[in-house]
Amino acid sequence: QVQLVESGGGLVQAGDSLRLACAASGRTFSFYAMGWFRQAPGKEREFVAAISRSGGLRNYAVSVKGRFTISRDNAKNTVSLQMNSLKPEDTAVYYCAADGSTDRGTQVQSVAYNYWGQGTQVTVSS
Repeated sequence: QVQLVESGGGLVQAGDSLRLACAASGRTFSFYAMGWFRQAPGKEREFVAAISRSGGLRNYAVSVKGRFTISRDNAKNTVSLQMNSLKPEDTAVYYCAADGSTDRGTQVQSVAYNYWGQGTQVTVSS
């Protein structure tokens, strides 16, 4: 089992940047592909970005590609999401998730992820 705790959310203006972090504890972090999802009020949870176990493969939602960067540090048991050029439509609760089943690559479906953090709020004002 793995426990995930997100941090770094906040209120920013359009065009600003934020860096979210997710700290993992429990089982060996490098056993898990990691993902970031978000959920805006009244909307379903959606995929944002994912990174493979080794960090060699990354995948992004079309809406964030070129603006967001996912990274991980297996020595520090952390995964991060650097968010640049933020837009009001990026406003949501952001969740970190761990996928213990995918050996290579990444998954975009939330059902593939076994463990979830509690979420961190990101609000982008116009």
